[in-house]
Amino acid sequence: MASIIWLILVYALLVAIGGVIGYVKAKSNQSLISGLGSGVALAIAWYISLQNPTVGLALAAVIALALLVVFALRFRATGKFMPAGLLAILSLVMTVLFVTAFFLPQA
Repeated sequence: MASIIWLILVYALLVAIGGVIGYVKAKSNQSLISGLGSGVALAIAWYISLQNPTVGLALAAVIALALLVVFALRFRATGKFMPAGLLAILSLVMTVLFVTAFFLPQA
């Protein structure tokens, strides 16, 4: 369980860094704002999960699912694997992990 909780923080950092890279490469303010905003929201979910894993994992799963939808739609529209396709796959994996951990019995 503890390793899944730390994965929330890793995912938060990857999303935030991705937003910064999107801004640097394409001068996309939208990438910067959405990447940093999503990263902060995931960092909050991680912090909450330290006190209450059930609530934190639920919040992280909802955010990951929302990111999955956004990136899958973006991939469908552009057809470009980078970055939308890669982030859609990452968000799918994280959603599955967070939902699975949510339903595992708490020790």
